[in-house]
Amino acid sequence: MNDTSEMVEIADEDRMRADLYDFLGLLLARPPSQTVLTQTATLSGDDTALGQSISGLARVAHVTKPAAAEREFNALFIGLGRGELLPYASYYLTGFLNEKPLAQLRSDMAARGITRAPNVYEPEDNIASLMEMMGGMIAGRFGQPAGLATQQEFWNRHIGPWAAHFFADLEAAKNSVFYASVGAIGRNYMEIEKEGFRMAAA
Repeated sequence: MNDTSEMVEIADEDRMRADLYDFLGLLLARPPSQTVLTQTATLSGDDTALGQSISGLARVAHVTKPAAAEREFNALFIGLGRGELLPYASYYLTGFLNEKPLAQLRSDMAARGITRAPNVYEPEDNIASLMEMMGGMIAGRFGQPAGLATQQEFWNRHIGPWAAHFFADLEAAKNSVFYASVGAIGRNYMEIEKEGFRMAAA
């Protein structure tokens, strides 16, 4: 996604939320480089389910080579004709690609001034782009940081209905090794976000 503003000041908790969305988006957009793997191997988590999944990813990253990660990424998301998983909201919600969820997302993106980067050809409703959009909205990369109500509306429309299911599928996919831990992080994080939005709305 194209950024339209400089980094702005937001609460530390929101910065961490945005960073985790961005991290998931980075890992799901393309195979990790050696630099990304090295940095990921230094992460440490706490005793929570999310923290344990982050520690698990760090351990796997430590022993993963870029070529192996690329083979895994291709088997999961590209494949011969198609990968093991189709990481698109339209597919998860309707069973088909380029359906109504994509049209709704494009409408919401236009309303928020979010545009697709010119070198990106994937439909916008892929999981990597949605993670990046959510991180950007929280951090204020597409204008002013989105308020909690706006974040919740976007999440409920475009991420909440399917992302946890996708991450669980990624965690369990037969080709997942490195990405099984990415799936665990995503699944746990989506549960935290769901509960956080629920409590904020109560």
